[in-house]
Amino acid sequence: MSEMKDFNSATHPDWCPGCGDFGLLAAMKMAFAGLGLNPHEVMTVSGIGCSSNLPGFINTYGMHTLHGRALPIAQGFKLSNHKMNIVAVGGDGDGYGIGVGHLVHAMRRNVDMTYLVMNNSIYGLTTGQTSPTSGFGMKTKSTPFGNPEVPLNPLTLALGSGCGFVARAYTGHTKRLVEIIQAAIKHQGFALVDTFSPCVTFNLINTHQYFKDNVKDINQEGHDTTDLAAAWKQASREDVITTGIFYQKVRSCYEETEEDTLAEPLMSHKLGITSEQTQKLCAEFI
Repeated sequence: MSEMKDFNSATHPDWCPGCGDFGLLAAMKMAFAGLGLNPHEVMTVSGIGCSSNLPGFINTYGMHTLHGRALPIAQGFKLSNHKMNIVAVGGDGDGYGIGVGHLVHAMRRNVDMTYLVMNNSIYGLTTGQTSPTSGFGMKTKSTPFGNPEVPLNPLTLALGSGCGFVARAYTGHTKRLVEIIQAAIKHQGFALVDTFSPCVTFNLINTHQYFKDNVKDINQEGHDTTDLAAAWKQASREDVITTGIFYQKVRSCYEETEEDTLAEPLMSHKLGITSEQTQKLCAEFI
């Protein structure tokens, strides 16, 4: 049985003190240990951004990929090895900006994996520009007169794209975040967890105190997670910031219907070439 400490990395996070990403990192370790997973049974994949440095800060298999391209790589890993628990991580700019096209199709494709988005409504790595989830009128380095665009609602996007597990949490509410991450991993299919992860350096509006004062867990009110219309209504509320599991529906996963991977994962397929030939081929690309 694994423990939280088994997922500790020798590399310490380079995030700013107080960054919300620390909360998600800790919750991931707790969730993995709580599910009885071992480090070698988890693959963590990220794109580019402050939050996307996370694979280096946790003791699992990991890959730091290109900006907005975490999901194609993560899906490839799952199709190659069905037994691996695939967790993609990244920020709102990475996932809801340049990577949003991959997100939409990943959700409808329904590969069995989890996507944890650290949503801070700002581009932090590039020192403070508006992101797809920045509020209307928000003043940043790229919008000194106020953001002229309405923010993207990732939950309604997910619901409209056929995502089978749609949830949202705040990184400061550790116990609840752990529960939601565990539910997402256990879900059969693609799971999106949008997490409010405050940037304490470049976003002084959506702060830790702001979320502590305004978030409300809909599951404590008896929300029906099988009701798509109710999920859409809760995700669209403007009177309060709703969190919790909004919608869950199990359907066939992509890897269960793909003929090439149905019998056995790709990692078990024979290449038909020798190891020497494989090494020679790889050497041509190094």
